[in-house]
Amino acid sequence: MPPATLPRPAPISADEYRARRHTLMAQLPAGSAVLLPGAALVTRSRDSEFAFRQDSDFHYLTGFPEPEALLVLLPGRQAGESVLFCQDRDPALETWTGRRLGAEGAVRDHGLDQAFENAERDERLALLLEGREVLYLPLDDADALALAEALRGELSAHARRGAPVPTGFADISGLIHEQRLIKSAAELSLMRHAGEVSARAHARAMRACRPGLVESQLQAELEHEFRWQGGSGPAYASIVGGGPNACVLHYLENAAPLRDGELVLIDAGVEFDLYAGDITRTFPVNGRFTAAQRALYEVVLAAQERAIAAVRPGVTLASIHAGVVHDLTAGLVELGLLAGDVQARVDDGSYQRFYLHSTSHWLGLDVHDVGAYRRAGEPRPLCPGMVLTVEPGLYVPDADDLPEAFRGMGIRIEDDVAVTAEGGEVLTASVPKRVADIEALMVTE
Repeated sequence: MPPATLPRPAPISADEYRARRHTLMAQLPAGSAVLLPGAALVTRSRDSEFAFRQDSDFHYLTGFPEPEALLVLLPGRQAGESVLFCQDRDPALETWTGRRLGAEGAVRDHGLDQAFENAERDERLALLLEGREVLYLPLDDADALALAEALRGELSAHARRGAPVPTGFADISGLIHEQRLIKSAAELSLMRHAGEVSARAHARAMRACRPGLVESQLQAELEHEFRWQGGSGPAYASIVGGGPNACVLHYLENAAPLRDGELVLIDAGVEFDLYAGDITRTFPVNGRFTAAQRALYEVVLAAQERAIAAVRPGVTLASIHAGVVHDLTAGLVELGLLAGDVQARVDDGSYQRFYLHSTSHWLGLDVHDVGAYRRAGEPRPLCPGMVLTVEPGLYVPDADDLPEAFRGMGIRIEDDVAVTAEGGEVLTASVPKRVADIEALMVTE
């Protein structure tokens, strides 16, 4: 019997995309314009391409799903402030690669004021930018910079008498990224779905796990669920690390056998309508924790649960991380992996032998999502609408000076948390993480 299919949330509306563009343009000075290219197809090998994935900033402002597009924002333009250039309709090519929306479809389905096919771009683009003094674009995009330079040269050469010519470029990315940091109700609905699908996939991998499988077979279980529930696939390369492979933070081979008596760490999440889930769970290959595995696991779990409880408006990621560092260090001292005073081991950085990364990152259209972590040099306070991960971990080197029972053990536990007015909403709560719950799921299944 196939697994149940979750009801899918509503997609983001054309009205919301339109409102995002208006919010962005309201922050720009008079006489400015925005040039924002979409993503292009990327060749995988010879005449095959990687699956297309739209640029996140471009998607945030348009929802337009096709490659080779360009968004032009023209604040105050009477004939329409948002103009899209897109692939030409071409029945012959569409027979091979699928139907295209074309200019008419872009206006109809995505709420753009005007749209033109790329065949008209050279003719129309410079005319649209006449009189604009500052061009906003992603300054880290070489193609966007080259386009802007060419347009400035063309406008300078053909400027009407007295018409301003663009005198400079400014970066648009930071303004878009600050908008993206605070999620709307519609975005949170999509992220709840991504969290639930990711949680189901992890539970499915737990049920399937047994000694003798290969890491990639658990990866297959995860990614089957992602696709079954309507996701485009994994939001990032799925990590399935058994035994000491769990100590490699971005382990990607997923090719080793899963051995009886070892743990397996899975870090994986679905991408749904371009929004990411991001979960990590660590569990015993045979379904039963050893005493040493349980002892180290409980240290990480307690730190994670306290960190999640600390999420609320006004708190900073830095303070949450500091609490996790203290809790993990105390556990390391208690288990004999570190010696001496807990605060002394925090202060001298000894804990970093076992805990190498931050506790949290933003989550959204990108797994490591955009938005500044600091303002005026200080950690920024959390506020409602932000979404973050909480993911402490401990990774014990296989070293002779450490207790043998813990050597080569890697444990990370990660959930996705949305900041609300009251505290934090865990979007990934349905996948087990307490020892008794994991063992009950794995053994009974």
